[in-house]
Amino acid sequence: MQMMIKELQDTTEFLQARGFENPEIGIILGTGLGKLIDEIEVISEVSYNHIPGFPTATVEFHRGKLIFGKLDDKKVVVMQGRFHIYEGYSLWDVTFPVRVMKRLGIKKLLISNAAGSLNPKFKKGEIMLIDDHINLQGGSPLAFRGVEQLGTRFTDMSAPYDQQSGRIMQEIAKENGFPLHKGVYVAVVGPQLETRAEYRFLRTIGADAVGMSTVPEVIVANHLKIPIAAVSVLTDEGNPDDLKPVDIQDIIETAGKAEPQMITLFRELIKRIELKPAE
Repeated sequence: MQMMIKELQDTTEFLQARGFENPEIGIILGTGLGKLIDEIEVISEVSYNHIPGFPTATVEFHRGKLIFGKLDDKKVVVMQGRFHIYEGYSLWDVTFPVRVMKRLGIKKLLISNAAGSLNPKFKKGEIMLIDDHINLQGGSPLAFRGVEQLGTRFTDMSAPYDQQSGRIMQEIAKENGFPLHKGVYVAVVGPQLETRAEYRFLRTIGADAVGMSTVPEVIVANHLKIPIAAVSVLTDEGNPDDLKPVDIQDIIETAGKAEPQMITLFRELIKRIELKPAE
């Protein structure tokens, strides 16, 4: 446990020495959703493979940079590319950046991902506000000896997503004239996509969208008492009665087309949210 704590401390100090000073908001950008960086006044950036303790992104369409800067007069730290269990990483690895961002000072966490729609009312290219989730990844990022030294072991998950931020994003979508669904995200391991039977099962248990990320980070953020807002860009439709092969390039292109709406949601939310002063 002491080695874990030292690793967190070393990584935090490394980033602070490179100008990552007191970020207020952390942002994790999902597949095909990296252009929010263009909106940021960048102060400092570091490739993951240069950061001690950080895994290296192995997915070719995840860039692998941690970026610090200003967005609408708020200081943000942005993960351009995230880590997944399907890359062979442990849940500690996948969630390590969230723990580091907390130590750097973030007070809110915004997450985006690309996901498959399970709800027949939610169409490809639309966005879903994540209101709740189901963890089917076979483990917990809190299931290790000594976790109580980093936060409460039995973390409450009755309301894992910040309701106030969700309401603000719904207002933003309405003002800008695009639909923002609200639903349940289910996280699976991947990297293979779902079979027809699996899509039927996931629908039956109450999921509206399926993906391979986000839930571990959300669990750890709740463990650290960081309020979270998360959205899924729906890049394909998992209709088991009319299931067609999915092309990963098509997923990335669909995410790119919906990305301006996601950027609008995040930018406007960052403008409107009030942050408590540091304790």
